[in-house]
Amino acid sequence: MDTAVNNLGQPVALSPLGLSTELDDGLGDFVPDATRVMFDITIGDRIELPDVMFEKAGPREHIFFDPSTVRAAIVTCGGLCPGINDVIRSAYFALTHNYGVPEVLGIRFGYRGLNPDYGLDPIVLNEAIVDHIHYAGGTILGSSRGGQPTDVIVDCLEARGINVLLCIGGDGTQRGAHDIATEALRRGLKIAVVGVPKTIDNDIQFVSRSFGYSTAIDKARDVLTCAHNEAKGAYNGVGLVKLMGRDSGFIACGAALASQEANFCLVPEVPFALEGENGLLAALEARLRQRDHALIVVAEGAGQDLLEHEDAGIDASGNKLHADIGLFLKAQIKAHFKTAGLDLSIKYLDPSYYVRGVAANSEDSLLCDLFARHAVHAAMAGKTDVVVGHWNDAFINLPIALATGSRRKVEPEGELWKSVMAATGQPVRML
Repeated sequence: MDTAVNNLGQPVALSPLGLSTELDDGLGDFVPDATRVMFDITIGDRIELPDVMFEKAGPREHIFFDPSTVRAAIVTCGGLCPGINDVIRSAYFALTHNYGVPEVLGIRFGYRGLNPDYGLDPIVLNEAIVDHIHYAGGTILGSSRGGQPTDVIVDCLEARGINVLLCIGGDGTQRGAHDIATEALRRGLKIAVVGVPKTIDNDIQFVSRSFGYSTAIDKARDVLTCAHNEAKGAYNGVGLVKLMGRDSGFIACGAALASQEANFCLVPEVPFALEGENGLLAALEARLRQRDHALIVVAEGAGQDLLEHEDAGIDASGNKLHADIGLFLKAQIKAHFKTAGLDLSIKYLDPSYYVRGVAANSEDSLLCDLFARHAVHAAMAGKTDVVVGHWNDAFINLPIALATGSRRKVEPEGELWKSVMAATGQPVRML
């Protein structure tokens, strides 16, 4: 893995943050640029120096930009996620109050706002605009999916004098940020492009927990509680809840564990069969015969091999759209029990947009603030083509290309999935 971070040039300006370079002097410390975070902190049979390390994020004593010359911009792209407004607010205050940047622009409706053809002039952010936005879900700047021509975006940045661009979004957004940074470097422009990882799916590599994930689990647990109550209130009652998770099942796993009421958790990483003595339907029938009710949690990307005949196309960001596994399972479960001559009462809930459109909880608000401030530190130090990661309980500066090279997945042999299996009691393999 290439973990080297691009820099716009030698940072020579003293930081205005008033931090310290001395330990135990009662002041917060700058992070030396050479400080690294190990990829693997476990020790096996042999003790070896780590061969992969990440650059530690944080404020630098010397920064690249004179803050008085900075014109910063913030853009939010992709689907909604709890905490976006928190990131905007914290980034604004870090830039203006901490570094003294005179102007911060809010780009409207994603990368469209950087294409003049759409006529979306940016908002000049101020304290009155951002002061209370963290109490609201969504994004005050608006969002959109899909990219825009990179050369047009860089032309726009240059024309508006923007030399710091903070890109809040998931892997598609960050790939766009990588293209913007690459084109700016090719032209010799001193524009710092820094990403803030945003996805409630929690699937960005080298980000142990992305903001919004905790809030999504909180809200999903509430839905699971209702579905469980519905299931228990009916003879042979089944609660079926579909949660977000296009390629990674972290929300389904987290909600199942937080609820402790789910009997089956289905995720994209672990295949399952419907039919046969080891399939889901047989296991569900056995559960109902024993306990008269059941709760199933399914991630939207689970079981797509069962729906290969349905082509749902791709979205504006280039992501493959999935067929609706929730409605499919509901129909299959009803048909199975009808054939078996057993009564069944099934309640299907799909709270996808509910769990992503709410305001962040306290845990996510704390995380949003840290992500935003570390992104600002990286930008002011002249880092570019970089996204803020979180690894081994430390924030890191991560090359965007490395973060977007693959998706983070639930590991079928890892601790999370083992915990899910123990909590649900579902068969180890349903194939």
